[in-house]
Amino acid sequence: MNFKKLTIAAAIVAMTSMSAVPLVYAQAAPAPAADAAAAPAAAPAEGSAAAKVNAADASTPYGLQHMVENGDWISRIILATLVIMSAGTWYIFFTKWIEQQRIMSQAAQVEKKFWTSATLNEGVEKLPKNSVFRGIAEAGLKASTGGTTLVGMSDWIGMTLTRQLEDATARLQGGIAFLGSVGSVSPFVGLLGTVIGILNALIGIGVAGQMSIDKVAGPVGEALQMTAIGLFVAVPAVLLYNWLIRRNKVITEKLRAFAGDLQAYLISKSK
Repeated sequence: MNFKKLTIAAAIVAMTSMSAVPLVYAQAAPAPAADAAAAPAAAPAEGSAAAKVNAADASTPYGLQHMVENGDWISRIILATLVIMSAGTWYIFFTKWIEQQRIMSQAAQVEKKFWTSATLNEGVEKLPKNSVFRGIAEAGLKASTGGTTLVGMSDWIGMTLTRQLEDATARLQGGIAFLGSVGSVSPFVGLLGTVIGILNALIGIGVAGQMSIDKVAGPVGEALQMTAIGLFVAVPAVLLYNWLIRRNKVITEKLRAFAGDLQAYLISKSK
């Protein structure tokens, strides 16, 4: 009996709710029409706001040119420092690369001209006057003409050739340390620019009294650009430094081999 009563009550409730759905729909139906009428009015407002935002973006670019023209003096000094570091890196690289290529070509001439000569003097004359190998050979020849009362002939020749090798190695290494310094320091210089950019963004927010994208976008964009420029300067400097050091080791081995052979020849000849 109770089950029948529950069934009848549930049927009555279902019929009541179904009859109420058309009334609710009828009351809610005019709302979409009103929304549709309001939508065209809102669309121009949104369109005008978007147009204003686009116009603001076009008039206030946040690129590198904007940073150079409108940045503070600290940002300009940091940017100029990074530019000088990059220019110095590439200048030293090309000058050292040309010097290394010249010495490697001189090493090839030593194999073809010097050791195939009839006499040592003739071999020296066949080498170019600016050749590092010629300077070592001339120093060895001069040392072989006589030692000192304190040092014997063989030791004197060895000491003379060693000094020549050290001078040549020092000239090869000259300037390369700058690349290592740039590779180590430039990321921190860019990070300093990042800190200055974030500081300017916080100052802009504090002055405006509220956080807005127009107060933050410029300084934050400047900060990100400083970080990228610092990495752009550091990465080539490190790679070029390692590459030049490796080539210097190859050239140094060639110079040592030549000096060793020359020392052995001069000592055997003096005996």
